[in-house]
Amino acid sequence: MSSLWIETTKKIGKSKPINKNYKVDVCIIGAGICGLTTAYYLAKNGTKVIVVDKEKIGAKVSGNTTAKITLQHNLIYNYLIEEFDEDFALGYYESNREAISNIKSIIDEEKIDCDFEYVPNYVYTTQIEDFDKIQKEVEAINRLEHKRSTHDVAEFVKETELPFKIAAGIKLENQAQFHPRKYMFGLVKAIEKYGGLIFTNSLVTDVKREADVYVTYVGENENLDDDMNYSKKSEEQEYRINSKHVVLASHYPFINFPGMYFSKMYQVTSYAIALETENNLIEGMYISSNEPTLSFRTAQYGDKQLLIMAGGNHKTGFSPNSEDFYGYKFLEKKAKELFPNSKILYKWNTRDCITLDKIPYIGEFSYFKINMWVATGFNKWGMTTSNVAANIISDGILEKENKYAKIYDSTRMKPIKNKEEIMNMAEQTVKSFIANRIKIPKEDLFAIKNDNGGIIRIDGNSVGIYKDSKGEIYTVNPTCTHLGCLLTWNNVDKTWDCPCHGSRFDYTGKNIYEPAIKNLGH
Repeated sequence: MSSLWIETTKKIGKSKPINKNYKVDVCIIGAGICGLTTAYYLAKNGTKVIVVDKEKIGAKVSGNTTAKITLQHNLIYNYLIEEFDEDFALGYYESNREAISNIKSIIDEEKIDCDFEYVPNYVYTTQIEDFDKIQKEVEAINRLEHKRSTHDVAEFVKETELPFKIAAGIKLENQAQFHPRKYMFGLVKAIEKYGGLIFTNSLVTDVKREADVYVTYVGENENLDDDMNYSKKSEEQEYRINSKHVVLASHYPFINFPGMYFSKMYQVTSYAIALETENNLIEGMYISSNEPTLSFRTAQYGDKQLLIMAGGNHKTGFSPNSEDFYGYKFLEKKAKELFPNSKILYKWNTRDCITLDKIPYIGEFSYFKINMWVATGFNKWGMTTSNVAANIISDGILEKENKYAKIYDSTRMKPIKNKEEIMNMAEQTVKSFIANRIKIPKEDLFAIKNDNGGIIRIDGNSVGIYKDSKGEIYTVNPTCTHLGCLLTWNNVDKTWDCPCHGSRFDYTGKNIYEPAIKNLGH
């Protein structure tokens, strides 16, 4: 399973592992849209910058998105006004509106062919009880637009081009969509033009403060070959990057202390499918405000367009009891119901970091680590937020004032308003550390069916077992290498997932998603 974006750009770009030590101004860890955009702004300014990533360009989160470029982050603005204040909400609104313009400016200036197009965006509900929420959000957006003295207003709608009735919706013009991986390769070309360096298939193993610089330790990622498949690499070699600044743009920070971002976020798994359909395609982008989430957009595919449906979300590491509302089965069922003559060409899933107060963490990593920067917790809205983050961080490094930095302050210590979610996180983490260990059944190895996995006890020890379709057995130590949570088996993707912080490993124990960076033991 691979995304439309990855499959249609497989021939672009090859792995280029780091091959020697370097001294630069800034080392950026992560070659997704956020890391590359930050590098672009810095390199264009004349800053000596290196980007390193354990994967190929856009191989993970940025290459598995729906790629909606919108400031309409579901129902967010009424919440921001009520929980913070109107000026705070306005800053969030304006920063994301500017991000749309910034992305278009980069595309135009660097002549990036990435299927960018302006389209309206809709947030809708099918539930009449959510009518008031939609109405309040329309009013909130228009209050913010009034303060900006502009004519871009949110429109309350009761009809759309969707093949089903809605109860209410919000339409906002001048939003956009594009091909994210084509955009990323355009950024790569621009960064290199301005003197920046980019190394892929290069795994960061540690970052240490030595004297007045950071030393980033990087080795070749033995888990991946040029086609993103697992393979053992040649002789192991570790290199050093000396830099004044380090930027953690790796989706989820793999450095735990003193930032402790693992205590302030959780990860959600989202699914998407790309359909070829005989039906007339919808115009614009759509997402439901009610659960289960259902999202739509179109995408260029050669001389025709595909329809992308996304949703079926659930917390990473917690397999849902019913697949009627989660995962691929939910999307496939909806596709058959809404577009009966459609054909699924691609399917993929991704992870999103969700913050407890709904605001991303962007800026200094910690008061105790000067010149280390972080961008995380984009809450599923990484296209605009990555540009917001790139501007805040590059301005900080260049010692420029950024008027939006305080909104996203990553060192904020304000009381978390989402107390219910805090309790859920704490309860789930405790279960993973303790309760799940007690409940592991002492089942016989033969109880695990072929093409399935689970945890059994052998001589008092927990052992993760996967049996492939032929009955061949793969064993792992099912303890996450991040902070020691007990993993759960994901039979959709054949992976071991962490319910605490969202790390993932394949059935052989190879690390796939951070914050863990080490493979599982056996």
